[in-house]
Amino acid sequence: MDTRPTPRAPLRFGVKLTQDAPVDTFRQVWQVADEAGFDHVWVMDHLASLGADDDRPIFDAWAMQAAMAVATSRVRIGCMVSGNSYRHPVMLAKLATTVDHLSGGRLELGIGAGWNEHEHTMYGLDLGTVRERMDRLEESLQILTSLWTEPRTTFDGAHYRLADAVAEPKPVQRPHPPIWVGGSGPRRTLRLVARYADAWNDTSSTPEQVAALGEVLERHCADVGRDPAEIRRTVQLRLREHPLAELPGLVERYAAAGVSEFVVVLSSGEAALRELDGVVAALPALRGAA
Repeated sequence: MDTRPTPRAPLRFGVKLTQDAPVDTFRQVWQVADEAGFDHVWVMDHLASLGADDDRPIFDAWAMQAAMAVATSRVRIGCMVSGNSYRHPVMLAKLATTVDHLSGGRLELGIGAGWNEHEHTMYGLDLGTVRERMDRLEESLQILTSLWTEPRTTFDGAHYRLADAVAEPKPVQRPHPPIWVGGSGPRRTLRLVARYADAWNDTSSTPEQVAALGEVLERHCADVGRDPAEIRRTVQLRLREHPLAELPGLVERYAAAGVSEFVVVLSSGEAALRELDGVVAALPALRGAA
């Protein structure tokens, strides 16, 4: 019997602009998302731009989310995803709480282990092995949830140590902002999703791969005593890879694999606003694709 969770109705859609655009363009994307009926709007977290040229403009992800919080009134906001290797978890907890208050409780907390070796080498940051990155991410998830929910936190891990640490105020959302864990590693990442996340975000898998990974996630949930229906399955759809006309059919295939939320990633630069107009026009068809 197929035990995969059925998608929530209606499907939920967000939009994401990442880099190589002026602040005014970001503001326009956020305002359109707020007014046009998108469910969430996103930035990404890198210190240097991605792609062949690393010197294109890119802004700080958490400063941008603070700006998003005050520039919008309805749409949920987030970063897809914050790199755990960039910030101590206490700093991340404080930033997230601040943005949750600024937005009136609209933050979605995206987090991943970090991956960009070139960027870490450039700035002298410790990336570590894959195992070390995943170990740090798990410790961070434990620290974040404790700081958000407990009066004080003491933690003695291999990578982080806290002694009777206070974190006030607590987030607006209780017990804490929804946690999105990004990645598709079947052994560690999906295990962390099962244990800590409210949403799993996949960045590049096909619908068929997402369905197979979803079965892996369900086995991890069984191991840790978690109901897999509690975890939203989400994907990113990049317009540079999937023309707008293909999206309704692609959304239908992902929805059949259990995906309930989609983040449409706009191209960088001047094309972003033109693409956004097309996504706004297509939004009713996308919502009905399931």
